[in-house]
Amino acid sequence: MPALQQQPEALTLEQYEALPEDLRVEVFDGVVYDMASPSQEHQTISMELSTVLNTYIRGKKGSCRVFHAPFDVKLSEQPLTIVQPDLMIVCDKDKLDGKRCNGAPDFVIEIVSPGNPADDYIRKLYYYKNAGVREYWIVDPRRKNVTINFFEGNMLNVQYSFDSVIKVNIYDDLYINFSDIDELLNA
Repeated sequence: MPALQQQPEALTLEQYEALPEDLRVEVFDGVVYDMASPSQEHQTISMELSTVLNTYIRGKKGSCRVFHAPFDVKLSEQPLTIVQPDLMIVCDKDKLDGKRCNGAPDFVIEIVSPGNPADDYIRKLYYYKNAGVREYWIVDPRRKNVTINFFEGNMLNVQYSFDSVIKVNIYDDLYINFSDIDELLNA
């Protein structure tokens, strides 16, 4: 995820909102970074996970909401940090203003793009943890594994293969069978 250009000063929220809508970017500490378009594999994983999460929450008549990229999350205003997680669950409706989530989602999933794995494993891990995200998953289609970071439970970098059934730790009874997703990828 390369920086778009050298910027003389940190980007403000007003400048970010003035960027063209079709520009796929994230902002870390006021610096704009270009995002790659998602692949078919990425989209398949995202759609399946979104369906599982949304079905669970709706079935429980829960108040949390599932969102998928592109949907802005403002983690910090000074310096400006805005990300677009692949998937997220937001339980505090006061964080939603119709345009974005202001503050940390409860649960975030990032699907690793081949061109920038360090972005998800290092940079976003740091920002999500420090912003107060409760649980962060890194889904890596190339390695066929899922890395779980449940910050509330001090569970960091626990890895599962795509043939695992994985518990979503912010819920007592939500499990995701990744072998179902893996079958779709191999079909």
